[in-house]
This record gives sequence, C-alpha cells and structure tokens, in this order.
Amino acid sequence: MIDEKTVKECFEKQFGTDRCSIFTSPGRINLIGEHTDYNLGFVLPASIDKCITVAIRTNKTSIVNAYSLDYKEMVTFDIDGEKPKQLWACYIYGVIQEMKKRGGLVGGFNAVFGGDVPLGAGMSSSAALESAFATAINDKFGLWFSKRDLAKIGQMTEHNYVGVRCGIMDQFASLFGKAGKVIRLDCRSLEYDYVPFNPKGIKLVLIDTKVKHSLASSEYNVRREQCEAGVSVVASHKKKIESLRDITIALLNKYKDEMEPIVYKRCAYVINENQRLLDGCAALSKGDYELFGQKMFGSHDGLSKEYEVSCKELDFIVDIAKKTKGVLGARMMGGGFGGCVISMVKDEVYKPYIADVIKKYKKEFNIEPRIIDVVIADGAKKWLAKKELTA
Repeated sequence: MIDEKTVKECFEKQFGTDRCSIFTSPGRINLIGEHTDYNLGFVLPASIDKCITVAIRTNKTSIVNAYSLDYKEMVTFDIDGEKPKQLWACYIYGVIQEMKKRGGLVGGFNAVFGGDVPLGAGMSSSAALESAFATAINDKFGLWFSKRDLAKIGQMTEHNYVGVRCGIMDQFASLFGKAGKVIRLDCRSLEYDYVPFNPKGIKLVLIDTKVKHSLASSEYNVRREQCEAGVSVVASHKKKIESLRDITIALLNKYKDEMEPIVYKRCAYVINENQRLLDGCAALSKGDYELFGQKMFGSHDGLSKEYEVSCKELDFIVDIAKKTKGVLGARMMGGGFGGCVISMVKDEVYKPYIADVIKKYKKEFNIEPRIIDVVIADGAKKWLAKKELTA
C-alpha cells in the first residue's frame, strides 16, 4: 500500500531530506451520467477513499525532478523545455504549462508520488494525479487559482498534452468531493449541489473486468464527434443551440431524418441520460435508493444499446446483478469497452453476489475479476502533520 508515510520515506531516500509537504487527491466514481460531461450535461460523481499522494519541495530552479513510486522511475524536465516522453510525466508538465498560460509563476520542484487508485478501472487515476499536483503547486508557489480553476487546468492538461478530449467531471470530483455526498454537477455552468448519499445497509462495490479493449481510446473521440454532428444538424435550424444540453428529445426527433441513424442514437442516449440523472437525484433526496438503482440499470442499458460503449464482459456482470435480489443497481462506469461495473448492494447479499460474479465470470472468460470496495470520501487536500515540515 502506498500511503503518506511511504511517499515521504521515498522522498527522503530520493532527495536526502524529509522536509516536504504532503498532498492527496482521490480517484472518483460516477454513479450515473456517463459521456454526458463533454456534452455539457449533468454528472453525479463522488470522490473515494483511493488516492494519489504527492510529497513536494520547491528547489529554486526551473527544473522538476519527479519520481513515480508506481513506475519506479525518475523523470527530470525543465518547466520551460519540451514535454517529457513518459506519459505520466506529461500530466505534471501539462498542469505546469496550463498554470503558466493563466499567469501562474511556477518554479521547479522535487516530488515523489504514488497511490492506490487502481489503474485502468475507470476511477480516473489521471485526474487524481493532475489534481494532486495542481493542488500542491498552487499551494507551494502561493498561486491564486480556485478549485474550479484547478479543475479546468486538469481538463486542459488532458486536451493539450495527452490528447484526450475529456470533460471536466473527473477533475471536479477529485477536487470538490465530500464524504457522504455525491456531486450533481452541471458541466455547462459548473454549478453544483451536494446530494446526500449515505444509505444504511448498502455497499458500493466496483467489479473490475480486467479487460480494456483497444477501441476505448479511439472510440471516445468518435462518440464526441457523433454528438457534435447531431448538434450541428439541430443548430442549422435553431439559434442558440450549442450542445446536446440545449436539445430535447422532441426537438431531436424533429430533425431525426437529417441525421445518420447512428448519430441520432448517440444523441438520444445523452439526452435521456441527463433526465435519468435528474430523476435519480430526486429519488436520492427522498432516500429512495431502490428507484435510484433502477436508474443505474437504465443507464447501463443506454450505454450498451444506444451509445454502444459497453462490451460483453461488462454486460455479463450487469446481467448477473439484474438477476440478484438485493442488488439495487449496477452499470458500467467510465469510458467503456472494459473497466468496471459499479454496483449498489445490500449488505446481506454482498458476499453471495460477489462470490457468484467471480465464479460465473471466471468460468465464462477465464479471468478472475478484481473486487474493489469503495467509500465516498473527501476531495483533494494538504495533509497537516503535528509538526509540518515545509520547504
């Protein structure tokens, strides 16, 4: 396990001093609202008890020396120089560049980081990494960026230095999360509300398929282009149409014949998913977790049949969940084509449900899925020890 103590000890080993500051930023889950963020819709994420931890100390140069505990690798680059070759280092480099674009006076630093956000499981370890370093750099160099600014900085890092045209949900959740709350985020205005999520006798569990099909990265951008194509058709008839958020199903249907069938199907999913999320939040506000679970199942059906970003492994696990009494809801989570299913499960059926999934999944695919229990926890923060040693 990579925790604050491990990271600090590694920092001392790498740089010869224990004088450093510790920052953490968590991964996230998303209970409903998938592929809606880059369409300026609604999402319902929460930060979790799995995080990236950074130990950092400024070094009064323009050089960054960053050591990854996960990759056991040191990368050195100049903040005014070229982008590093290592992908993980590009996230750090990108955060710095986006801060500089906005007038941030960033200098060099030494850092060690590592974490327990499972890679490839759809919990956005990349956003946790960006948010941890953004929070750390903002603090250590006395910058003025708000949490909203830091979320945008992380998003633009993905766009401009990694080549993924992601929405802002992952970074926002990592920075704004609160224990016992989910975040209803409007990705157009960035207005948000905290919705209570603290059910008694119910667990949240992620079931990692341990597969990631090659379509995942390429098809993400294809889906975005298809949504933009649908918006373009409607916008040619109606003024002030900028995203699917501005389009109702009735309006989409009016111009359906001018779209390719696949474009219509993608757009219909997003519009319906936004409504499922709003209905789900209304259910949570009333403490109706069973109704909310039905919205989760509906979300998966849309992702599988309309948006077509699921896969046989994800569908297989959700089918088991649907047939298991006491599993209130389940859906694929993340970009798709592999990754995790998130399930909301009553305590009394948790063990038999997990045992059933492992047995049947292993028999079907000859892979044992990874089981990850999660608890909704606080977002990014600086750790204040009793005797804080800072650089």
